[in-house]
Formats: sequence, structure tokens, C-alpha cells
Amino acid sequence: MNGNDRLSAAETAAVFAALSQETRLEAYRLLLRYQPFGLAAGDISRLLAVPHNTLSTHMSLLQSAGLVRSRREGRSIIFAANPVRLAAAEAFLDQGRAAQSRQASLAAQGQGTTYPRKRSEEDLNKKRYNVLVLCTGNTARSIMAEAILNREGQGLFNAYSAGSNPKSKPHPIGLELLGSLGYDSGGLRSKSWTEFARPNAPRMDFIITVCDKAAGEACPHWPGHPLVTHWGIPDPAVVSGSIEDKRAAFQESYRQLMNRLTAFINLPFDDLSLADLKVRLAEIGHMEGATDLALAGKAA
Repeated sequence: MNGNDRLSAAETAAVFAALSQETRLEAYRLLLRYQPFGLAAGDISRLLAVPHNTLSTHMSLLQSAGLVRSRREGRSIIFAANPVRLAAAEAFLDQGRAAQSRQASLAAQGQGTTYPRKRSEEDLNKKRYNVLVLCTGNTARSIMAEAILNREGQGLFNAYSAGSNPKSKPHPIGLELLGSLGYDSGGLRSKSWTEFARPNAPRMDFIITVCDKAAGEACPHWPGHPLVTHWGIPDPAVVSGSIEDKRAAFQESYRQLMNRLTAFINLPFDDLSLADLKVRLAEIGHMEGATDLALAGKAA
């Protein structure tokens, strides 16, 4: 089916039937927040607290209804939402409205929905959290994480990045990728983590290491006693081979970072105790693609 096709009554009924069960509805809502890259089956199971076998049944039903697509990456099955299908089902309910047709067209172009979730006015009045993302060179993973969190956090987070041994500038492939995805990368620069240990530096609420080497190094004293967690993922900057191979590595790192940061953005911060928040941060660090050190639960 393409974005301009109309669904039959039976197809429309199948879409809404698939979404009529709570677990499937939550799984689809979760995947919408992780557009366009999707989530590994294990991460969906972990984030929804649903057993793997049960989740497999639900995902099969969503796929049969056309709401979800799947692909294999290595040993993982990645699921991604198909918002065009839902838009077409909604259009069936009111085929006379041009706005519905336009919504389906925009969804087909990947423009129909903003992810992660939109923040309410009440959310925008909440505290802004300062987050520092660390790696060694501050050229690739931490730079991308800074850009992602500042844009997708929608005003609730002030994101910064730094390195224990920073390079002279961010990696050009990372900047190229961010630019292609619509990020303003003009202000991104590689910098030392000592900038954020100075008395006049912003006080951090969270320190996130995305590099195993940085997680094992003696870090500066951070004013304000921020929560520290480790989300180690492989370094795309060390991948050799063709330019296509290198770009693919950066795209994979971006996807893994986006998945983790989306989960982070959507944490119910006001409802979590400090102990629970630490646990949830560690769980995010165990998502698909985590390094052995991150899986071990070690923090910087």
C-alpha cells in the first residue's frame, strides 16, 4: 500500500482492532516516539515490561494490520511504526475532509508527527535539567547526543558535551549526518570536560558517559553532586573502510543515541525517587548496542 491508497472497511477495522488491546497500543505509541529508526524487540520488551514471548505475539498482530514493519540487523529484529497506515485508517472515518488526506500525505513523507512526544504548557514550566555527555575525544557520540537532546528535549534540558582528551573539532561525518537531519550544528565544538568543573560553570543534574574509556578515567569534581550513569556504545569514529561504511557507523550510533535519549526525555522525573531514577538510567544504558561495560552496570 502506498500513502495515497484508501483502506477498505475490513482493513480499517483490522487497524483499530490491533490497537484495541492495551499492550499493543502502548507498543505502537512507543515506536512512534522512536521514528524513523525503530527499536529492537528486546528494548521494546524491556521498556514496556512485557515478556518476550508475549511481545512477539502482539508485534505479529501489529504487523498483520500494517501498523508496524520489521527488519533484521545482525541478531536483532528492529520494529518501526508505519504512521501512514494509521493515517489512512483515520481518513476512512472521514473521507470528505481534505485535511485527513493531507495528513496521510505528510505522514508518507515522514513529516506528519513530531517525535518524541510534544510537551504540554505545564511541562514547559517545569525545571530545566542540565545534562553533560562525556566521551574521550568529544568528536562523535557525545557531540551527536548534545545536538539530539537540545532539540528533542524541547526546552526541558540544557545539553552539553565534552571530552577527557578532546580533539580539535567534531568529526565531519557526524556533522554531515546532523546537518542532513535538520540539526543546527554551527555551535558544536570539541571541548575539555574541565570547562564544566570550574566554579562559574553550569551545575549539572546528570552526567552521562557514552565512551567506555571516559567512564573508566578519573573525572573532575562536579559541583552539585549530579547523577552519573554510563551508556556506552561503540565509537563510529574508529570504523575503517569505505565512506559508506563510515557513514553507516555514524547512522547506527545516532540511532542508538536517539533511542536512549528518547527514553530519558520521557522519564516521569517528578514521580521517581532518587533510587528509582538511578535504576531507570541504568536500564536505559542496557538498551540495544550497549557495550560490555554498560551492560555490567558500571558508571563513571
